[in-house]
Amino acid sequence: MSPASAFAQQARRRIVLVLVLTMLFVFGGRLVWVQAVQGPSLAQEARADRTATSTISAPRGDIVDADGEILATSVERYNVGVNQQLVRYYERTDPETGEVLSTGAAAAAEALAPLLEQDKAELGARMVGDSTFVYIAEGLTPAQWREIDALNIPGIEPERTTERIYPNGTTAGNVIGYVGRDGNGLAGLEMSMEDALTGEDGSITVEIGATGEIIPTGHREEEPAVPGETVHATIDRDLQHVAQESIDQAVEQFGAPWGAVVVEEIGTGRILALADSNTVDPGNYQAWSPEDRGSRAVSNPYEPGSTGKLPTFALALEQGAVDQRTPFEVPDTYTTDSGQTFHDNSPHEELNLTTTGALQMSSNTATVQIGEMLQDSDRYHLLRDFGFGQRTGIELPGESPGVVHRPEDWDGRTRYTTMFGQGLAVTLLQNTSMAATIGNGGVRVDPHIIDGTTDGDGQFTPTEVTTGEQILEEDAADSLLQMMETVVQEGGTGPQGAVPGYRVAAKTGTAEIPDAAGGLSGRLGSFVGVAPAENPRFAVGVVVYRGYGASYGGTVAAPTFRDVMSFALRDAGVPPSTEPAPDLPLESRG
Repeated sequence: MSPASAFAQQARRRIVLVLVLTMLFVFGGRLVWVQAVQGPSLAQEARADRTATSTISAPRGDIVDADGEILATSVERYNVGVNQQLVRYYERTDPETGEVLSTGAAAAAEALAPLLEQDKAELGARMVGDSTFVYIAEGLTPAQWREIDALNIPGIEPERTTERIYPNGTTAGNVIGYVGRDGNGLAGLEMSMEDALTGEDGSITVEIGATGEIIPTGHREEEPAVPGETVHATIDRDLQHVAQESIDQAVEQFGAPWGAVVVEEIGTGRILALADSNTVDPGNYQAWSPEDRGSRAVSNPYEPGSTGKLPTFALALEQGAVDQRTPFEVPDTYTTDSGQTFHDNSPHEELNLTTTGALQMSSNTATVQIGEMLQDSDRYHLLRDFGFGQRTGIELPGESPGVVHRPEDWDGRTRYTTMFGQGLAVTLLQNTSMAATIGNGGVRVDPHIIDGTTDGDGQFTPTEVTTGEQILEEDAADSLLQMMETVVQEGGTGPQGAVPGYRVAAKTGTAEIPDAAGGLSGRLGSFVGVAPAENPRFAVGVVVYRGYGASYGGTVAAPTFRDVMSFALRDAGVPPSTEPAPDLPLESRG
């Protein structure tokens, strides 16, 4: 080989070596780049392609009554879906011979149809295709899912969920409320306590194969769900049931569109019963008209009528304008110095009554005479102090503040009608709270319907209750309470509200209801009171709207008061009264 040939061969070798080294360097660098630089992100992308994340729904918190009895709860349910790509590999065999009887979606449908109570042909049709998840059943119980799971059909997959149930039917339905299809509260405590009841959803992430099956040894990550809090209502389920039955009976008996009952524990403001007629069943709320799904006791204000006389008598007693024995000449028709004329409910000869007698017979003309002794601004402020014209803050949606106009907005007649419960509007909750305040020695406590909440760790957080406010002197409240005892005695307007064995202090109310044409086409009867009068434990308020006939409170509402108050006292173990009511004079010497 010539020197020139040798040199050329060496040059070619060097070139080849350089090319090889260059290629090795490029591939090596690329490998380093892929593994060291891009490796983590590529691995993460690959894992993301192979993982699936699903939500673990947080159980909604329970609602319980004052004794811890369940009013609303969530139960475990399963939705079932099919992976159409996997179910095609299913084989249905003869359990004795092992012979393959059928395969694929048709075989799976034949096995599942009896358990799902579905037509196997329709079910089989939904199981054919290329989707990795198609719903074939919803709302199954855990027992139903276990039966399905035992079949070991590939591609049949569960989706765990919850269902809201209300085990007591209509009892307290107006208080509890209900949830929509999305599980969010739409009324009652379900709505107002939504933040407490709603938990925090968790999640589960798993690694899946090409056809959607979970890889047993693959990546798995789970974030547990945090359940919602338990809401403790002040409602006594048994008392609520009695109140609902009684007001339903009154509404039916007197042909009224609606009625309501409220029971408040005196001194605490706890609402033990808040019942409306035709109460909604939260589990089937669509069957009730929208106006019947809430609570009229908190949302529908009305003219209180003669129960609205109590603030006038209370203020007159507090200011010393009258006492229990102050005499009055009481005609059936009375004309004020300003020319306004007022009548008692029924014509009568002029009577000589004490302040107590005037309250017992619920005289409008005597009440106007008493109200004329008082300043309008003082009466207005006491009405507001009793809670009229403002929301109580009860933990329920849709509460109405009622209507109490300022004195400067009263016309010449409204100045007087507000003395005996007309020209203003209150809710039954407000009216019952007024009775509770009188029974509590003049101390007003805001009513509430939630005792507190308990979280998943068992930590109970009580409701913050405002300190009671002395809005009426104790002596005046006690004097008025004694006078109210005569209302349920013989000769009073509400003897049907008397509770055997207990002293009762009460007041009847009857108000005319305006119609769309501006006329007065009906009446509303109401009754509020406390018992035992010597040491009041409960205040009960009843209203019956537009009943047949005269619809006096002492006729349409008093029997429900009696039934509900009687049950409340006996259920709480309150001993019967041992001393008679004070013997107050009803008539004065003419």
